[in-house]
Amino acid sequence: MELISAFLDEFGVLLAVGCWESFLMTAVSCLLAYVIGLPLGTWFHMTKASGLAPNKGVNTVLGWVINIGRSIPFIILLVAIIPFTRLVVGTSLGVQGAIVPLTVSAAPFVARMVEQSLAEVDEGLIEAAHSFGASNFQIVTKVMLKESLPSLVRGAAITFVTLFGYAAMAGTVGAGGLGSIAIRYGYQRWNTAVMIVSVVLCVIFVQVFQTIGDVVARKIDKRRN
Repeated sequence: MELISAFLDEFGVLLAVGCWESFLMTAVSCLLAYVIGLPLGTWFHMTKASGLAPNKGVNTVLGWVINIGRSIPFIILLVAIIPFTRLVVGTSLGVQGAIVPLTVSAAPFVARMVEQSLAEVDEGLIEAAHSFGASNFQIVTKVMLKESLPSLVRGAAITFVTLFGYAAMAGTVGAGGLGSIAIRYGYQRWNTAVMIVSVVLCVIFVQVFQTIGDVVARKIDKRRN
């Protein structure tokens, strides 16, 4: 108990701040990624040959954008867009500096997940909405997004968990959070306890938010109720 008390006295506040920074980076970038990725994925799905507004040219361009964005490793993207990050938020360090590359990295991933979720919607429901005279906008908002909501929630949980891992990676280059603590106070100072606790906290975060996503998805899934 004395060892635990001494550890908390020395690193407790630091780890608490690291947890908050990691959560803040992940939550804000996840929200912004959906602001970009949700309409992008919806547009991509609608312009497919079997979509509501087929357009081969637009669909091809969107497909390339999404696939190229998903193919760039995060650590490379993090460094490559430092000038853009500085232009947007004024710095490439800290929580603010991490949110931009996290968002840019996650938006194509979100777009692809949204497209796949919308593709799962029963075409019979879409045809029925068409027969009642619904517009494309009404079909997307009141049928497709509503029916795919459980899948979208599961996708959001996966996105959050993925971004949490990216946020820890960003911590190695000055973004803060648990990743930064694990590197600076654990690895570089040969403090195994800090390293282990940082890893355990990351595991707890991932388990909690993945569980929350699964529970919410089951609650709103009418097919299971």
